[in-house]
Amino acid sequence: MGRGKIEIKRIENATNRQVTYSKRRNGIFKKAQELTVLCDAKVSLIMFSSTGKFHEFISPNISTKAFFDLYQKTTGTDLWISHYEKMQENYRRLKEINKKLRREIRQRMGGDLDDLNIKELQALETKMDSSLVAIRDRKYHVIKTQTDTHRKKVRNLEERHANLVFDLLDQQDGIVESEGYYNEAANGASNLHALRLYQIHHPNLVLHHGGRFGSNDLRLA
Repeated sequence: MGRGKIEIKRIENATNRQVTYSKRRNGIFKKAQELTVLCDAKVSLIMFSSTGKFHEFISPNISTKAFFDLYQKTTGTDLWISHYEKMQENYRRLKEINKKLRREIRQRMGGDLDDLNIKELQALETKMDSSLVAIRDRKYHVIKTQTDTHRKKVRNLEERHANLVFDLLDQQDGIVESEGYYNEAANGASNLHALRLYQIHHPNLVLHHGGRFGSNDLRLA
């Protein structure tokens, strides 16, 4: 008993539609492969499912590019003409932009000025003044940042040096401690005098509690 005739129309059920598509796609690809082997034919199939999934079959004896080249040669159709025209239009536009930019660079360097009228020269002068202001602002900012950074590094080194000096004087106090109270007091007074002289020559440093030097701001930029 043969199968009944199936009415060709869109399958409404999404699952059934996908299953049918998968089965028939495989059947078509199998037929295309058989044509390639049995008849030495060149076959190309391109398919997109309803979900946008791409499937392709191309005979092993030809590449996709060669297949389309053969199609264009046989039918006299240029598949890439519109794309080529768009590329040419984009190329001309970019070429014109490049030409204007090169001319503007030459004008800012003092060349190619003969064809400019008074308004164009004034506009060029305004652009150059604005560029000069921006360059100066950036330069001053860089210089200030570098200067502040170096100053903070110098203060940090001065603090380290002062603390080393204090450690050295503190060690000397320990050495003379056995010589008696008066020697220790005299040496301590001498050390205090030395620390005060050092602080006078380095006003940015502050003697903290415990005899250590430090600056108010030692964070680097």
